[in-house]
Amino acid sequence: MKTSKELLASLAKGVLLPQEEMLEVARKKGNLYIGIPRETTFQENRVALVPDAVGLLVNNGHRVIVETGAGKMSHFEDTDYSEAGGEIVYSPQEVYKADIIIKVAPPTLEEIEMMQQKQTLFSALQFTTQPENFVRQLMNKKITAIAFDWIKDEEGIFPVIRAMSEIAGGTSILIAAEYLNNSNNGQGSILGGISGISPTEVVIVGAGTVGEFAARAALGLGATVKVFDNSVYKLRRLQSTLGTRVFTSIIHPKVLAKHLKTADVVIGAIRATQGRSPMLITEAMVSEMKTGSVIVDVSIDQGGCVETSRVTNHTHPVFRKHGVIHYCVPNIASRVSRTASYAFSTIFSPILVNVGEQGGVERMLKNDSGVRFGTYIYNGILTNQYLGEMLRIPYKDIELLMAAI
Repeated sequence: MKTSKELLASLAKGVLLPQEEMLEVARKKGNLYIGIPRETTFQENRVALVPDAVGLLVNNGHRVIVETGAGKMSHFEDTDYSEAGGEIVYSPQEVYKADIIIKVAPPTLEEIEMMQQKQTLFSALQFTTQPENFVRQLMNKKITAIAFDWIKDEEGIFPVIRAMSEIAGGTSILIAAEYLNNSNNGQGSILGGISGISPTEVVIVGAGTVGEFAARAALGLGATVKVFDNSVYKLRRLQSTLGTRVFTSIIHPKVLAKHLKTADVVIGAIRATQGRSPMLITEAMVSEMKTGSVIVDVSIDQGGCVETSRVTNHTHPVFRKHGVIHYCVPNIASRVSRTASYAFSTIFSPILVNVGEQGGVERMLKNDSGVRFGTYIYNGILTNQYLGEMLRIPYKDIELLMAAI
C-alpha cells in the first residue's frame, strides 16, 4: 500500500507526463425544417433555392421539403431536388407546415392563411403593393418576416438588389439587341457594329448597378455608350469600374434630348430610394427619337423614368409609341430565371446555414445586423417604421426587441 505522500507524488508526476490532446467535438446547435413552395405569382419563374443549395443544407443536418414543380420554370426537376436530399411534397399545405418558409415573391393572402403560428418567412416585401391585411395577417400569426431584398451584407450593400440589378443591367442590352433586329420588326441593326460602319449608340440614364452592367454589356458588343446621372460621384465611380472612358453627363434636359435623337437604344436605369422613380425622359423627347429605336425602362417597377412607359409583361413585352419600341417588363430577372435562382441561392444558403449554427432565427438575428435590418415583423410585432406609418400600425424598434433577448 502506498502512503498518502507517495500517492500524491505519483499523481503529480503523472500530471507532468505528456497527455493526449482532447479535441472538442463540435455540437450541432440546431436542425432546421425548411419549406420551398411553388411560386404562384404571375410570371414569377424563379425559385429561392436551387438543388445544390438544398444539398448543402441537407448535408448540414437540415430538413428541406420542396413542393412539386417548384423549380420547373427554372429547369430544375423534382428529381434534381430529391437526389440532393430534398423531400418532394404534393400540396402547398404540406410545405407550409415547415418552420422556415423561403420563397421569391411575397405570399398571397391565401398562402398566409396556410402558414403556421410563429413561423419564419423569407421573401420579398414589395411594401408599396401590399394591402393592410397582408401585414395584419402575418402579425396575427406571430410570424417573423424577413424581406430578403432589404438584407445587408458586411459592407452595407443590399446583396439581393445588387445581384438582380446586375442581371437586369446585362439582360437589358440583350433585350435591346433582340428588338433591334428584323425578326421583331426592329430597324434591322446589329447592336455594336462592324468594321467600317458607325457603331450603334446606347444612352443609359442612371449610373448605379443596372447602369454599370448595361454599360459593360454594351461596350462588350462594341456599342458607343453615353451615361447620364445627377450624381457626379456615381459617374466618376462608373468610369473607374469600367476601366475605360465613356461619355458621361449630368442630366440636363437639353443635353439629354440632343443625345436621345441619335440613340439606337435607351436604358432607363434610375432607382428611387423611396417612392416613385423620377420622370426624366418626356414624351416630347421620345417623339424626337429615331423610328425603330428601342427603350428598355428597367425603372418601370418603380413607375418608370420615361413618360411614355406603361407596364408590360413577358407574354406581351413591347409596344410602340411615336415609332419607338418600348420594353417595360418589371421583372426582367425572371426572364433569366435559372441564373437569378442561382444568385438567390448564393445569398440565402449561407444565411440559413448560419441560422442552424447559431441555434435558431432569434439568436441569428441578435448576432447578424444585416439580416436584422431586413426584418419587418418579429414574432408578430411590426418593426418597420415606413410600413407602420403608411398603414398606421404601431411599430417597435427591432434593436430594442433584440436587447431583451
